[in-house]
Amino acid sequence: MRSAFPGTSSAERLMPGRALIDHGRLLAAIGYEAELLVEAARAVPPESPVPTCPGWTVGEVVRHVGSVYRVALGWLVEGGRPSRWQRDPARGQTVESYLRDGLTELVEVLSWHDPTETAATWWPADRSYGFWCRRMAHETTVHRVDVEDAAGLERSEITDDFAVDGVDEALSLWFAHKLPMLGLSGTRHGVVAINTGGHTWIARAGPVGTTARRCSPAEAAGADAVVSGRPAAVYLWLWGRQRPGAVAVEGDEDAVGQLWALLRLATR
Repeated sequence: MRSAFPGTSSAERLMPGRALIDHGRLLAAIGYEAELLVEAARAVPPESPVPTCPGWTVGEVVRHVGSVYRVALGWLVEGGRPSRWQRDPARGQTVESYLRDGLTELVEVLSWHDPTETAATWWPADRSYGFWCRRMAHETTVHRVDVEDAAGLERSEITDDFAVDGVDEALSLWFAHKLPMLGLSGTRHGVVAINTGGHTWIARAGPVGTTARRCSPAEAAGADAVVSGRPAAVYLWLWGRQRPGAVAVEGDEDAVGQLWALLRLATR
C-alpha cells in the first residue's frame, strides 16, 4: 500500500510538531469544514443544545469558532497572545456572518505566508504559520461534528490521512503539551498505545506528568493498554466526540480511561 504521507521519511514522522499531511490541504480544510459547519447550523434553530458541548447551543458553537479564528489572527498579527479581540458578533451581525468574516481574514493571512515561515504560537515544538493551518483545520472539524450531531445529521466524511494527523495533534499538542501547561497530570501510572491508519503513538500519564509521541509498533509493545480503530473513530474518540465502543481497547481499561479523561480536561 502506498504511504498516505508521500515524501515523508520514517524519521521525519517521529518528529514532534510536524504535521503529517500537506499544509495546503490543512488550509483548504479550514474553509471546507467551516462551510459544512454553517450548513449544519442552518438546519436547526441557533438555541438548539449541543450534546457534545454541554451547556452550549448551536449558535454558541458557531460564535466560538468565529472567535477562535480571531484569536489565531491576533497571534499572527500581534506576534503573541492577543489580549483583546472581537469576541462576539457586532450589533446586527449574525453569528454566521461573524464566523465567515473571521474565516476570510484568517485564511487570507495564512495564504500569504509559507507554512514553514516563523510565527508566534503557543507550542514551542512548532513556531510556524503551519501550526495555525493545522490547529484551525482540526478546531473547525471537531466543532463541525458537534453541530452535525446537534442537528441530527449524518456526519460528513473525515478522510483517513486527515484523521491520522488529528490523532497526532490531539496527543502531541493537547495531551503532551497542554496538560503540563495547565498543571494537570494523572493519578496513576499508565502507558497507552494508540494504533490507527498504520501509525502508532505511545502516551504516558502519571502523577509526575503526561507525555506522548509517535513510535514504532515494537516500542509500544510493552504498553499497559492499546486503543485501536479506524482513523476517524480514534480521532473523534480522543476528542470525546465518539462513543467508547467505537474504538477497540485491549489491556488496562483504567489506563485508557485516564487518557480519555485527561484529554477532556486539556481540550475543554
